[in-house]
Amino acid sequence: MGKITFKQSADGATLDLYIYGAVVSSGYDWWTGEYIESETSADYFRNVLAESPNAAQINLYINSPGGSVMEGYGIYAQLKRNPANVTAYIDGFACSVASVIAMAADKVIMYGNSMMMIHEMMDCVCGNAKQLRKAADDLDKIMEGNIQVYLEKSGGKLEKTRLVSMLEAETWLTAEECADLGLADEISDRQIDPVKTAEVMKQLTNSVGRQMSSYKAARQTLEVLMQTQQNPPGVPEPAPQPEPQEQINKPKQLMQGLFS
Repeated sequence: MGKITFKQSADGATLDLYIYGAVVSSGYDWWTGEYIESETSADYFRNVLAESPNAAQINLYINSPGGSVMEGYGIYAQLKRNPANVTAYIDGFACSVASVIAMAADKVIMYGNSMMMIHEMMDCVCGNAKQLRKAADDLDKIMEGNIQVYLEKSGGKLEKTRLVSMLEAETWLTAEECADLGLADEISDRQIDPVKTAEVMKQLTNSVGRQMSSYKAARQTLEVLMQTQQNPPGVPEPAPQPEPQEQINKPKQLMQGLFS
C-alpha cells in the first residue's frame, strides 16, 4: 500500500503531504485475513488534515500509480473544500486517479521528467447480461466526473472530444504536454529523482501483476463452482445431451472474456 506522510511548520501554517504509492481503501487482506488501515484512504487523509486546522498553505507531493476511484474522489473533495492554498508537485508519476487528486490543487507544478497518465476507469464484474450492461453504463456515468475535473482544471485549453479520445487511448503526458493542456501550471527547472521514479514504476508493475493473479484465481474459483453445480458430489454424471457444442462451451467462454 502507499503512504501519506506529512509534516507541518512550527506555527502550523504550512502542511506538507506526500502521497507515494497506490491510493487504496482500508480493508481485509484477501490472503491473510488481516485488517489493514490504508494511509492513502480518504478517511486517513481527513484525519491528517484535521490535525492542521490552521494551515494556510498545503504542499502536496505526488508519486503514485493511482488506485481506488472512491478514495481518490474523497481526497479530491477534501482538498477542494479546504480553505488553504494547495500546491501539488508531481514527483515522478501522477497516474490514473492520482492525476485527478492533483487537479484539486490551486497550482500544479511538474518537473521536466515527471509524467501524468489519464485513462478510462476499469472494474471487475461478474453477472448476467443485464448486469454486465449496467456495469458498463455505470462506468460511463462515473467517467463523467473525471472528465469534468480535467476540463475544469484545463481552463478551456482542452476540448471535451479530445479529452475523451485521450482517456480512451490511455495517454501518457509529459510535463510540457500537461502545461499546454492546462493540466499543469508550471514546469520546474529541477529534475526528479530517477531512483524514486523507478520504484513507483516497480510498484505499478507489481500492482498490475497482483490484479491479474486475483482475476485468474477468481476465474478458477468460478470454474470449480460451475463444475460442482453441474455435477454435485455423489450424483452420477448425466448422460451427454444432444446439444450443439457451442452451447455447451458458452459459460466457459463468458468467464474467459471476463477475466483474461
